[in-house]
Amino acid sequence: MKENLKALETLRDDLRRQLDQLGDFRRGTISANYRKCGKANCACVQPDHPGHGPQYLWNSTVGGKSVAQNLRLGPELEKVRREVENYQAFLRLTKELVGVNEKICRLRPVEEIEDERELDELKKKLRREFSRKRSKK
Repeated sequence: MKENLKALETLRDDLRRQLDQLGDFRRGTISANYRKCGKANCACVQPDHPGHGPQYLWNSTVGGKSVAQNLRLGPELEKVRREVENYQAFLRLTKELVGVNEKICRLRPVEEIEDERELDELKKKLRREFSRKRSKK
């Protein structure tokens, strides 16, 4: 059991290092959009024409509101693409980190309290703490 706990702690440290090395990241997606301009004599009016574009757009939802930004082809698009990919890596790593931590919590032994008085004090403290939380609801 100790070895398994040690291996999980090593894995957790490795996941934390990976998180530290992620760099900049942001939520959202990037889409390539084609639009019709609306001019009657433009080529985009033809049924088989996809429209003008592509125009690259970064979209996200922040605080319940949609946010969008047009991106220029080249370094700007590449930068945002890397940031969105880093965010996906962040989500994957944090999910894995939480799972490893939960396993560690289950395996780590409970600290035994020998002193009866100290144990009674802890029980009283916990009862007060949890009864307050229940009454606030």
